[in-house]
Amino acid sequence: MKRLILYLMALSILGSCAQKSDQETGEAGQDESAIRDYFQLKGFGFESEDQEALLDNYFQNALLPALHRAGIENVGVFKPIEGLNEETGFFMVLIPFSSLAQFEQLPALLEGDQEYMQAGAPYIDAPHDAAPYTRIESTLLRCFSATPKLVLPELNTPRSERVYELRSYEAATEKLYQLKVEMFNEGESKLFQDLKFNPVFFGEVLSSAHMPHLMYMTAHADTTAQRENWEAFGAHPEWDRMKNLERYQNTVSHITRFLLYPTEYSDY
Repeated sequence: MKRLILYLMALSILGSCAQKSDQETGEAGQDESAIRDYFQLKGFGFESEDQEALLDNYFQNALLPALHRAGIENVGVFKPIEGLNEETGFFMVLIPFSSLAQFEQLPALLEGDQEYMQAGAPYIDAPHDAAPYTRIESTLLRCFSATPKLVLPELNTPRSERVYELRSYEAATEKLYQLKVEMFNEGESKLFQDLKFNPVFFGEVLSSAHMPHLMYMTAHADTTAQRENWEAFGAHPEWDRMKNLERYQNTVSHITRFLLYPTEYSDY
């Protein structure tokens, strides 16, 4: 009987230790996930000057103030630089989130904000035959593990001269996509930082119409700085080493690029 009691006590202690270990592992996993920012990129297309003006008014006087009241800072509103993009006639809005829960709760929060509802009425209550946009494209992202936070760059040039370069890298398969993410985490993103590209984010795309792919945004003082930064990147020995590694061959099947500038009311 004494041996049985000791045996049961030992099992109890081991079970308690295993449970504690599982809890600690789960908490560590949650902590790792929690430090990586989530964010949404929303593209608002427009065809007329009236739509553009309505969207400008909505972003400046309704959406951004409401997001700020909700504790969401560093919201970016961008437009394409004229003559440097294949596509024109759109706004790109960057909304950061501290968690997926905050992302999920945002629509209800906005609906409950009376200042927002009043200031945004021309946009919110627009009739079906005078819509404020053509379509909205939404992309949900999470920052890479090596660069877990969005960064607000410090640029001193006028907003109209700044260049925010948004790139999307699509991959042929999920495995190749994961290898490209690994390439960024293992050194490519650091190279952008070292060369003063002022990265805003490097993000895994969680949901979009062009899966699988990743996106990243860099910031430059002007078009001259943007060009010179890429020349330095292309000539850097570390990039030459990484791009020739067998492991990272054929990881990108299609690249889409937008050259943007921030509106006067953007947080960027």
